[in-house]
Amino acid sequence: MSARVESAFTYSPRRVAAMILRYWYLLRSSWPRFIDLVYWPTVQMITWGFLQFYIMQNAGGLFARAGGTFIGAVLLWDILFRGQLGFSISFMEEMWSRNIGNLMMSPLRPFEFISALMVMSIVRLAVGVIPVTVLAIAFFGFNLYGLGLALVAFFINLMLTSWAVGIFVTGLVLRNGLGAENLAWSIMFLFMPLTCVYYPVTTLPVWLQPVAWLLPPTYVFEGMRALLIEKVFRPGLMVDALVLNAIFFAGGVFAFVKLLQSARRHGSLIQSGE
Repeated sequence: MSARVESAFTYSPRRVAAMILRYWYLLRSSWPRFIDLVYWPTVQMITWGFLQFYIMQNAGGLFARAGGTFIGAVLLWDILFRGQLGFSISFMEEMWSRNIGNLMMSPLRPFEFISALMVMSIVRLAVGVIPVTVLAIAFFGFNLYGLGLALVAFFINLMLTSWAVGIFVTGLVLRNGLGAENLAWSIMFLFMPLTCVYYPVTTLPVWLQPVAWLLPPTYVFEGMRALLIEKVFRPGLMVDALVLNAIFFAGGVFAFVKLLQSARRHGSLIQSGE
C-alpha cells in the first residue's frame, strides 16, 4: 500500500520531457502549424500599429502618448491569449487523436501532464510572438524588450493567468468531451473587456470596476500604460497581480483534479467525443 501511495505522488521529469518531445515533434513536422502561430499575432500587430500612427498624427497631448500603448497592449494580450491557447491546443491534440484515455491510464501523472502542457505553451508562444516583436521594431519602432525588467513581471503574471485558465478549460473538456472544445478559443475573450487591454479601468462603469480589479491581467495592462505614458513602473500592481494569480492557479488546479475525478467516474475519458 505504501508503495502505491508513494507512486501516486512521484513526479518524473523524464516523463514530462518525453511529453514535451512528443509535442515538439508534432509541431515541427507541420509547417502550417508554424504559420498559424505567427499569422494572427502579425495581423493584429500591423492593424493596431497603423491605428497608433493615425492617432499620433491626428491627436495631441495625452491622446498622442496613449496611442503608443496600443502595440504594447496587443503584444501583451497575445502573450496572455497565446499562452492559454498554446496550453489548450497541445491538450486538444490528444483529444482529437483519441489518445487521452491511453495517457490517463499510463504511468503519466496528471501534474506531469500539466507541466508538459505549460512548457509547450511557452514554446508555442515563443514561435508565434518573438517574430512579431521583431516586426514591431522594424515597422513601427516599438521595442517591447525596451520595457526591461518590467517586461519580466508582465510576462510572469500573464503566463500564470493563461495557465490557470488553460488548466480549468482542460478539466472541462476532459469531463464534457469535445463538445466543450470551443472554450479553448473563446474563454479569454470573455475576460478581454474586463481586463482593460486597450483602455484604463476608469473607462468602465463604476459598478464594473471592482470586477475588473479581481482579474490579474488588469494590473498588468494598467502597469504597462503607467510605464509607457507616465514613465513609472508600479511594482505594487505586479505584487497584487501575483497574489491573485496564486489564487487563480490554485483554483484552476483544484477544478482540474475534481473534473478529472468526475470524468473517471463517468467514463468520459474513453467516450471523449461530442
